[in-house]
Amino acid sequence: MTHYIQNYINKTTQATTLAFFRLAFGLMMLLSLLRFMSYGWIEKFYIEPLFHFTYYGFEWIKPFGTLTYLLFISALISAVFVAVGFLYRFSAIVFFLSFTYIELMDKTTYLNHYYFISIISFVLIFLPANATFSIDAFRNPKLAFEKIPRWNTDILKLLLAIVYFYAGLAKLNSDWLFQAMPLKIWLPTNHNLPLIGGFLNQNWVHFTFSWTGMLYDLTIPFLLLYRRTRLFAFVLVVVFHILTKILFPIGVFPYVMIISSLLFFESNFHKRVLVFLSRFFKLDYAIFDNGKEKKPTFSILYKTKLALLTIFLVFQLTFPFRYLFYPGELFWTEEGFRFSWRVMLMEKAGYTQFTVTDSLTKKTIQINNRHFLTTFQEKQMAFQPDFILEYAHFLHDYYQKQGIVNPEVRVDSYVALNGRLSKQYIDPNIDLAKEYESFRRKTWILPFNDEIKGL
Repeated sequence: MTHYIQNYINKTTQATTLAFFRLAFGLMMLLSLLRFMSYGWIEKFYIEPLFHFTYYGFEWIKPFGTLTYLLFISALISAVFVAVGFLYRFSAIVFFLSFTYIELMDKTTYLNHYYFISIISFVLIFLPANATFSIDAFRNPKLAFEKIPRWNTDILKLLLAIVYFYAGLAKLNSDWLFQAMPLKIWLPTNHNLPLIGGFLNQNWVHFTFSWTGMLYDLTIPFLLLYRRTRLFAFVLVVVFHILTKILFPIGVFPYVMIISSLLFFESNFHKRVLVFLSRFFKLDYAIFDNGKEKKPTFSILYKTKLALLTIFLVFQLTFPFRYLFYPGELFWTEEGFRFSWRVMLMEKAGYTQFTVTDSLTKKTIQINNRHFLTTFQEKQMAFQPDFILEYAHFLHDYYQKQGIVNPEVRVDSYVALNGRLSKQYIDPNIDLAKEYESFRRKTWILPFNDEIKGL
């Protein structure tokens, strides 16, 4: 076993594949950040809100007011440097830290593909993605290598495969397969689309999309791996993601996945692209055809890097299954839902009416959420229990400063899930100010009293 692992680590591949991905990833991040800034979302999501919803353990991460723009500019510049391979290692670290900090500032904006970008940018820190077709290698030919260890590209393919395969496993549930939920709710809203719009009200179309989506996610990594089916798989990737881009507001995620799937192509394809770009920009590509191989050194630093990435991969493989430690319906409680590649599985909407009671006088105030939250924050808070708890503590602290003695915070909350009738969500008798976020089960979430079978 040890011999097999050592042989695998010593295998090499063309550096062009990783360089192509570095260039494409950096440019995609540049466009994504420009798009975010051009829509005014920095102001809307990070500066205007009075209150921000934080991740457990990362409550200390906050926006910097108007200086938040500098954070985005830092991410933007480092994305450009990563793309062109300039001061690569430092730029990769800066991009990972700045982008991840942005995503941790407010979980209201959580999206699976933002998490995917943080994961990929973290791994890129450890890879020699500047070994070819980079400014670093142009300036210092000692850094230029024609071949690099094969695991440097395989690790990115594995992370991409995890996203697809786990998303497919998550679709193996009775709501998705036998009720066509939530597609039965979402697809008809696109009925005005040309050509396909008329079909999107049809029941058989909803089921076709559900089953096709599940089969696509479960099989596409293997179709991309196998040379004979690779081109067909890539056509499927393009068609699938363009269609999802048309039907759903999922930002740049489709483009990220399309470009990332090119990792599975033969390195000759990536080299042809890089040679074409070299000719276009009148660069001398010959310095990279040097026959040099970047061999593993097995130094303490190299072994530490391998150990760290192995632990990281094990974490990525197991963390999505943490929900198994919680009783109750995952879609209802959402305990262990995020960071597990459960993509577009729920249509959930909620209503919350908070009350704050003075524990001494018993005087009660009805809370207007609009006084503290944006419309988007209120919408997300209304059906996610950790949001509800954090907001309750915010209300407790706010009204304590206003002179209310030991404020008691309760909520009258109702949530509808995947077309079911709205049900009471949180125990209205519980003083949420006395409950605290942790990895333990949230006993104040009322039972689902229904069943969604599956993984």
